[in-house]
Amino acid sequence: MRPNLFTADGLPLHLHEWPHPAPRGTVLLVHGLGEHGGRYAHVAAHLNAWGWRVLAHDHRGHGRSGGERGRIASDDALLRDLALVIDAARAGSPGPLLLLGHSMGGLIAARFVAEGLQAAPAAWFREVDGLVLSSPALRIGMNAFQKLLLATLGPLAPNLAVANGLDPAWVSRDPAVVRAYVADPLVHDRITPRLTRFIVDGGDFVRGLAPRWRVPTLLMWAGSDRCVAPSGSAEFAAAAPKAVLQSQVFEPLFHEIFNEPEQAQVFARLQAWLQQHP
Repeated sequence: MRPNLFTADGLPLHLHEWPHPAPRGTVLLVHGLGEHGGRYAHVAAHLNAWGWRVLAHDHRGHGRSGGERGRIASDDALLRDLALVIDAARAGSPGPLLLLGHSMGGLIAARFVAEGLQAAPAAWFREVDGLVLSSPALRIGMNAFQKLLLATLGPLAPNLAVANGLDPAWVSRDPAVVRAYVADPLVHDRITPRLTRFIVDGGDFVRGLAPRWRVPTLLMWAGSDRCVAPSGSAEFAAAAPKAVLQSQVFEPLFHEIFNEPEQAQVFARLQAWLQQHP
């Protein structure tokens, strides 16, 4: 694959690839707000060991990709970008393609899949063979003031980048993970009203379509999450058909479940699901 793809509006998307000589298929990692795909090297190492080729891209406005930090050009920009990466992934290797999305990346991946439940899906929609959601931002738990601020700033200054208000200590109970997160020059704390609105509306859309879900999905979330509201995942898990959804809450864990002291339990759950799907 090329080192970069270019979006429809000309931004370079930085790609990460962890190849496998004879892969079962491809797992496309979709990272969260303010971070980048390079933080998932240890997740990719596990997936490689289980026989999967792994790809990731830095979202626009994130990591080594182009664009102003935390900004999206249109409401569906991140979905269009994901379609571009999926096309490149499909061209580079046969076999099934799975999405593994964390936090905002989980919301993006789930919103992408949910589009296929529409009577007339958008042109950017692509079929995928399975979905893994890690602490997805299906509800972000805004307080009354934040809702008022979004309603006010959204129409007036949709691209005004402000601090996201997330404390780095909330990502993990492992101090080394938090130190590395804070020290990472590619991590930022910017978000705009348009991006916030995309996350809020996307979560509502996905939860509303949960009863009609049909793509095999593993949903894992942190019960002690302070970055997103665990209730969003719990609501989705309660509503989605059990024939296609497996879910597990890890009650003591903080947001980044693959970076917690109990990460071995999370990886074991993921491996067991992958052995069954697709």
